[in-house]
This record gives sequence, structure tokens and C-alpha cells, in this order.
Amino acid sequence: MTATAMPRPVRYVAILGMLLIAAWAPVLAATHPGQAELVREVARATGKDPAALNALLDSAKVQQGILDAIDRPAESKPWKDYRPIFLTGERVDEGIAFYRQHRALLDQVGRQYGVEPAYIVAILGVETNYGRNTGNYRVLDALVTLGLHYPPRAKFFREQLKTLLELPDSRLGGPLDTLTGSYAGAQGWGQFMPSSIRDFAVDEDGDGRIDLKNSLPDIFASVANYLAGHGWVRGGPVAARAQPDAAAKPISVPDAAPQWPLEQLEAWGYAPLQTLSPAQPSSLLTLQGANGPEYWFTFQNFYVITHYNRSPLYAMAVDQLAQAIAAGARQADVAQADIGR
Repeated sequence: MTATAMPRPVRYVAILGMLLIAAWAPVLAATHPGQAELVREVARATGKDPAALNALLDSAKVQQGILDAIDRPAESKPWKDYRPIFLTGERVDEGIAFYRQHRALLDQVGRQYGVEPAYIVAILGVETNYGRNTGNYRVLDALVTLGLHYPPRAKFFREQLKTLLELPDSRLGGPLDTLTGSYAGAQGWGQFMPSSIRDFAVDEDGDGRIDLKNSLPDIFASVANYLAGHGWVRGGPVAARAQPDAAAKPISVPDAAPQWPLEQLEAWGYAPLQTLSPAQPSSLLTLQGANGPEYWFTFQNFYVITHYNRSPLYAMAVDQLAQAIAAGARQADVAQADIGR
């Protein structure tokens, strides 16, 4: 059978089709499930080059260690086991020394944002041991692994991945594919997720770039701005011990949001062990301590800390570490003044 030559117009259409297929090959041959749609969304929102976005995502590696870590968070421990992780003598002493070393900047930031400096230091202490351990996972790997390969939390982490890809270079501490952080994709001393970088990170040193790993002004101000932005009450209480009587009403709450005036909790059988305003909006938290159940009144600032990490154990660790740092700094100041006399 004799082959028939393809008509010229048909050949042109065929060639054009092949060129179009080649141009879209990076999208059609996506490395990760859902990558093509994600690239389209980011490109549409930012004008970024789809080929460059695909190249970034193609370079991301799915890491089993990240999938393993997300299933065993420290917050799954009871308070009696969780507290000793963060409330060690060494961590307290290092927090006191860190606060005293950087007091001028911390006090300035604290006044500016209305957040007590000891809480800024405590969050850095709990999150990264004052910047010593900011995480060694590539942020891109972490967010691709959890956003595109971990269905139980895919909605949240895909949104974080999308936000990371949308952030301008000025809000990142370096090239996107070089950023490192936690197994969850959090970055810097304060472990900010991409949405927190977008919404709360601050260029406090005024150099035109937000750097949450190398600029202490940016680090301190970003943590303070996060707390202030979620409703921190300047000088307000965080948590206070409660003593239940034998007939105390059992109370269960879905989160740490203050729900009742303190006097209502007192009427239900929970007595404060310090002087507090009866009208103070409050909630009640029960923790499993080393010596049995512990009952705590919690307030607006405790609720704010749970926006940073939703675990009440985390918020309690931050509060107790902050109090220990503030008390230790005061004692060190007194001792230093006595020596100077």
C-alpha cells in the first residue's frame, strides 16, 4: 500500500499540537498529586512563571521521617511528662541570660507591641531553645510531603504550601528552595508557618527583608506582633491555680476561650489561690500533674498563646517558663546591684 503524503495544513496543525504538548509537559507530568492545579492557582494569584513553580515543586522530596513525626507530636503526652521537656533548670537559666543580654531590644519591642518581654523569650525557648534548633528539614519538602501526600491534614498544609509559593522574596530569609525548618514547615527562631509570615512577620530592622533566622529585631517583633494581633492584653493574667472543693462542678470546655467571669467558676466550687478580679473572663483547665490532677483558671492571654500552638500544654509551658525567666531576671538584677554597693 502506497503511503500518502500528509496535506500541508494538516502537517502545520500537527506540528503546532506537538509544540503545545511539549510546552505543557511540565504540568502534564507533575511530580506530585495536585501539583498542576496548585501551580495554576499560584501563577494566577501572583503572576509567577508556571515553569519555575513546577521546577521548585519537582525538586521537593517526599520524606517518610516527616510523615512519622507528624503522627507523634510531643503535645500528645500528659502534662506530667510534657512539662519536664521545657521547664528544665538549664532552659530557665539560659532564658534568664538571654533576656538580660538582649534586654534593651526586648523591652523596646515589648513596649511597642504591648507584650511582656519574658513571653517573647519563653516562646523562643520552647520553640527552638533560643534559636539553637530551628529545624533541618527543607521547608519545601515538609510542606509538599504534608500538603500533597498526607490526606489527614492535607487541607491545612496545602494552604501553607500555596502561601509559601506566593510569598515575595522580601518576606523570606533566603531562596525558597534553601529554607529549612521543622517537620511541619515552620521557620525561624519563632517557628512561623507561611501564613504567619504573611500576616504577622515584621521587618523591624528596616533592611527591606524579613529574616526570622538571623535578625533579632525581626524575630522579637514578629513574635510580639503575632501575640498582639491575636488579642494579647497588656499586663493581663495568663493562668492561675484553682483549688476545687469536694462538690465542685465538673467542667469540660472545647478550647481555651474565656467563657465565664471568675466569680461563676468560684460559685461552681473552684477557689483562686491568689487575688484576682471576680469579673475576670476565665476558663478552667485540668491537667494531669505529677501528683495528680491540677486545676487552672486560664484567661485571654492563655487563649492567645493557644493560637500560636493550640495545645493547652504548650501554652502552660510558655507561661511557666516566662514567669521563671522574669523572676530569675529580677533576682539577678538585685544580686548585681548588691555586688555594686
